[in-house]
Amino acid sequence: MEPLYEEYLANRGTIVKPYYWLSFSLDCSNCPYHIRTGEEARVPYTEFYQMFGFPYGPTYPQPKHLMFYELKTSSGSLVQKGHASSCTGNNTHPESMLFETNGYFDSTICSNDGIRHIILYSNNSPCNEADHCCISKMYNFLIMYPDVTLSIYFSQLYHTEAEFPASGWNREALRSLASLWPKVTLSPISGGIWHSLLTNFVSGVSGSTVFQPILSGRALADRYNAYAINAITGVRPYFMDVLPQTKEHQNTTAQAALESYILNNVFPGQSFQATSGQSQPNLTPDLRVPVIFVLVPFRDLPPIHVGQNPYKPRNVVRHLNVPQTSFQEAKDLRRPPVAMPVERAEITEELASSKEVDEKKKKKRKKGKN
Repeated sequence: MEPLYEEYLANRGTIVKPYYWLSFSLDCSNCPYHIRTGEEARVPYTEFYQMFGFPYGPTYPQPKHLMFYELKTSSGSLVQKGHASSCTGNNTHPESMLFETNGYFDSTICSNDGIRHIILYSNNSPCNEADHCCISKMYNFLIMYPDVTLSIYFSQLYHTEAEFPASGWNREALRSLASLWPKVTLSPISGGIWHSLLTNFVSGVSGSTVFQPILSGRALADRYNAYAINAITGVRPYFMDVLPQTKEHQNTTAQAALESYILNNVFPGQSFQATSGQSQPNLTPDLRVPVIFVLVPFRDLPPIHVGQNPYKPRNVVRHLNVPQTSFQEAKDLRRPPVAMPVERAEITEELASSKEVDEKKKKKRKKGKN
């Protein structure tokens, strides 16, 4: 089959129409070229801040999606870098464009069999809602290319909170994708990855901007994302905290503020009392103060195995279409199934035993008449 996309040579890379029938649209400012490669993938700093919430923290609401990517060999050499943006006119997410059958990644890997690792840096985590099926397409792509590994970094979780109707299914799909570890890793953007994005994908930034300190508002959001994705998937992201040894009191304050932030956002509406019996002070930090701890990735790439993939997924749902059951049933995925009451079995036994007694009485009456 012919590819879905059309690619054109530009001054500093290529520009790609993910679907050959796309044209300029007043409903979408990025149409029709939603995929850009090489230096064409760079975006202005203001756009990067609005989409990713760096350096001050998340910017809500964020209806648009922007994803940077890197394609690398097994030795870590860069083959291609680029970005994909969502189409507001056709309501299409970047993951759906890139991982579609006969789409851009499919064709790129077929033409370059040296690609062994895909790294995604997205402002939103992937979803699997009915209109997009992003995770389904990513899953099918990985099954088609068993030698390719995938690392996903995100700046905020997308529609995983209980107030969104499809949140239960998005969490289930994320669990299914994470179960492919170590072939697939899911982690929040944090620490040095922010500086790497500024260097490789943002235009018009100077050295001082690239290496600016990570502010506490952004760092707290990154730590919350790590906690939340671990709670959803059961797989710990690859990051660790590096605490300077010189500011012990400030470190304690920031840690307490971080714990309060996580509890209030992951478990809203629940009260948590201090064990010491003392009232907890207001430890909310100034979101524009440089953070005193730095989040850095524990490792960049999972183990890469050439040839047949020796890892088998755990509890993987391969068919990820939205089930016909109501979203209310999928809201609380941790709710245990309702057990059958024990009394029901006992009542059945009592009824059975009473029938046996009646039959014995009837037999005795017949014998007495005879």
